[in-house]
Amino acid sequence: MLRQNVWMVSVAMALSLPGAAIAADTSSGAAKAASSAKGANAATLERGKYLVKIAGCNDCHTPGYMALAGKVDEKQWLTGDTLGWRGPWGTTYAANLRLYFDKITEDQWVKIARSIETRPPMPWFTLREMTETDLRAIHAYATSLRSAGGPAPAYVPPDKEPKQPYAQFPSPPPKK
Repeated sequence: MLRQNVWMVSVAMALSLPGAAIAADTSSGAAKAASSAKGANAATLERGKYLVKIAGCNDCHTPGYMALAGKVDEKQWLTGDTLGWRGPWGTTYAANLRLYFDKITEDQWVKIARSIETRPPMPWFTLREMTETDLRAIHAYATSLRSAGGPAPAYVPPDKEPKQPYAQFPSPPPKK
């Protein structure tokens, strides 16, 4: 029973933390993404910043954000992380969203957010619940930060040992 409760708490925690790499067709380039952020008004950018904070984007996509109780300079926000999230799916890493959003337009982001399915612990299903206005605000805010940092480490399959550091998730309990 204790093992099952630990697993349930771990899964609940994982589902509340965004963190998997996100892939998309980025052929339209950074110019369109940057121009959409430049056209955003202050209220949209503030809404995007608010959503990034309360939706937990920073929890995984900003290095040290959780450990420092959110006291991380905004210059570091959404730059991805080298902390791996390892479980039966393999090991995933939080993507550098500033690089990612800089390569896609708001329209592309809305389309991606409506259909994305990623590996844990990214709660991709919560993106589908956001309004189009909120998704656009997140894109505008992230692109307003400008590109910074480098790409996150690549996905590691379950049969390979990832480099430290990583958080280990237990396997789910057996089905009855």
